Amino acid sequence: MLNEIDSVIYYPILIIVMAIAGLYFTIRTKGVQIRLFPESVRLLLELSGEDGAVSSLQAMLVSTASRVGTCNIIGVSTAICLGGPGAVFWMWVMCIIGAASAFVESTLAQIYKRKDENGQFYGGPAYYIEEALHKPKLAALFCIFLIATYAVGFNLLCSYNLQSTFIDYSFYNATTPVIIGAILAILTGYCLFGGGKRIVKVTSTIVPLMGVSYVIIALIVILFNYANIPAMFVLIFQNAFDFQSILGGVAGSCLVYGIKRGLFSNEAGVGSAPNASASANVSHPAKQGLVQTLSVYIDTLLLCTATALMCLSTGVARDVAVSGAPYVQNAIFTIFGAAGPIFITVAMVLFAFTTLLGNLYYVNNALIYLNGRKKPSQMFMRIFYVCATIIVFVGAIIPMDAAWAMADITLGGMTLINLPVCILLGKVAIDCLRDYEKQKKSGQDPIFTGKSIGLNEEELDTWK
Repeated sequence: MLNEIDSVIYYPILIIVMAIAGLYFTIRTKGVQIRLFPESVRLLLELSGEDGAVSSLQAMLVSTASRVGTCNIIGVSTAICLGGPGAVFWMWVMCIIGAASAFVESTLAQIYKRKDENGQFYGGPAYYIEEALHKPKLAALFCIFLIATYAVGFNLLCSYNLQSTFIDYSFYNATTPVIIGAILAILTGYCLFGGGKRIVKVTSTIVPLMGVSYVIIALIVILFNYANIPAMFVLIFQNAFDFQSILGGVAGSCLVYGIKRGLFSNEAGVGSAPNASASANVSHPAKQGLVQTLSVYIDTLLLCTATALMCLSTGVARDVAVSGAPYVQNAIFTIFGAAGPIFITVAMVLFAFTTLLGNLYYVNNALIYLNGRKKPSQMFMRIFYVCATIIVFVGAIIPMDAAWAMADITLGGMTLINLPVCILLGKVAIDCLRDYEKQKKSGQDPIFTGKSIGLNEEELDTWK
């Protein structure tokens, strides 16, 4: 049943919505995600201007931390094994097109952000849906889907992906997923209930280093197999444009798998990153929109591509039986021997653990919105954390199809609300970009006010 719902949501509904939105924003912004790439890089180094305020770089790192996770390894492997090598090409396409959607949603989050009693900014899709469209019920529905995605769908899948990395070890048996799920649930619950601050701090420090190490390891594997690189790219493009095969079974084709796993990995247009983008203290909303396009590139063009090229360059067997962690572990084994699969396991443990906790950052924002913009009671949060811990355990013991389908469905629900809203409000973000470029051309450091693009200042908490 979950697979049937998943198939209908992504083909044809979500594929059409994502393509229309991405192409529309790309055309209307004149390819902002490519044209202003150098400016995006420059803005990363710009300070917030106030002590204790969140900079563009810090907000981008929060959203990147959410994007980067187990899907960069397991998701890519699954897409190639089940959909074919052409899935990599469609990941690239959706990444570049989707980066325009990421610009728009993050710019809107900045324009309609709010400020709390401590002077910190917050916001996201729920706020621009309510403030700009005056649709509080739709905003609440978006929050419900966000909670279902990040507290349920993503955490079920994250837990499953982690335990799946142990399949190739000799000690793995029917009880292994239960043991791993229990350990992971206990650690997660310990951290959620206020303990484990040292664990969170250590893993948050190690994960960026692990991400860099992963790319280096992947490059080493690719370089050792440099002779296979031309044939590898021929394979990717041949499979990507094998439309006879695609049309013969669209739901299971490289096209659909590439789009599904690409969206799942970089989350462009989903409505998650704007929650982090709104927290940045910048002089112009377009600055944060530009910076967020880089986060999409880092996730897909760097990390997902590293996984794909590493696996394909080795030529190891790919099929349903090895989809997921085994395919990646088999590929890295060809160069590093037994140490390779162990490295992947360690990386997955760290990625999964920080992702589990990071997902709940977005959930907290949604819960606050649904509770009348007030923090829920301690009793409610305790019950919620217990449920979140149980979900982590269940994720480790459910079938692979159920884990992926549940995550795909909840993510698709968020996207089907956020992208149409972004299209409706797109003119605001596009006018904001034009205002930014106009000021830049005159030699100014752009400073934004709502009236500069004709916004009703009563709808704005900032930018007056």
